[in-house]
Amino acid sequence: MIKKILLGLAIVFIIIQFIRPEKNDTNDLTYDISTKYQVPDDVNHLLKVSCNDCHSNKTEYPWYANVQPVAWWLNDHVVDGKRHLNFSTFTKLPIAVQNHKFEETIEMVENKEMPLESYTNFGLHAEANLTDAQRDLIMDWAKEQMTYLKNTYPADSLVMKRRKPAPGK
Repeated sequence: MIKKILLGLAIVFIIIQFIRPEKNDTNDLTYDISTKYQVPDDVNHLLKVSCNDCHSNKTEYPWYANVQPVAWWLNDHVVDGKRHLNFSTFTKLPIAVQNHKFEETIEMVENKEMPLESYTNFGLHAEANLTDAQRDLIMDWAKEQMTYLKNTYPADSLVMKRRKPAPGK
């Protein structure tokens, strides 16, 4: 009985290897953050190794991304990360949203919520572990971009519009 169960599990494991999520590797830079904002080389390097796998259109996949169900789990992280912040489509966002995303970046990095522990654990992405100095570098850069926006655009254009409540609420 146990042999049949193990054989069934092995067959399912083999079959799911052929069901793969779409890779996040378009790398379209048309609306990339670097097309509008100054991104110094040191900050760009930190974003590349600590953020871009989940927050851009170019994920550098590790070897284990070819094994199901791990690839599905990784894909879920990438899709969710891009939903919150995508540096590759950053300049398509309204100015107020761009300003808010810089603010969120500062908050997430300062509170050590990014990069995720699940990304940096086990030494698989050791270069993504940010030191306090590296965190300061990213936060200072984001603050500089917010200052640039403040000096370039009218103040009311940097304020997020309040959402209208759903009817009946």
